[in-house]
Amino acid sequence: MFKIYHNPRCSKSRQGLSFLNDLNEEVTLINYMQQPFTFEELTEIIRLLDIKPIELVRTKEEIWRKDFKNKNLTDNEIIQAMLDFPNLIERPIVVKENKAVIARPTERINELI
Repeated sequence: MFKIYHNPRCSKSRQGLSFLNDLNEEVTLINYMQQPFTFEELTEIIRLLDIKPIELVRTKEEIWRKDFKNKNLTDNEIIQAMLDFPNLIERPIVVKENKAVIARPTERINELI
């Protein structure tokens, strides 16, 4: 079973969901804009992605450039910024069992198959 952490307003996220639906596998859809991550959940996603928290941040977003860029933030502070402003989270995130990818490009989902 796949989980997709999805923002329906994002075209890449919609493409990822379509890709998963075409696989004819069970998919759990989590709209993280309506069902926000907890600190623990986002920390676990980052661990599964095997990245640093900053690598999950959409650093070109205005809120990041205005409020966070060029600040010396800890990993926990970066995670908290994503929790406070979920539009900063890179998307879509696809999880299968104990592996995850940021599905940009969409074909990265193949890494989980």
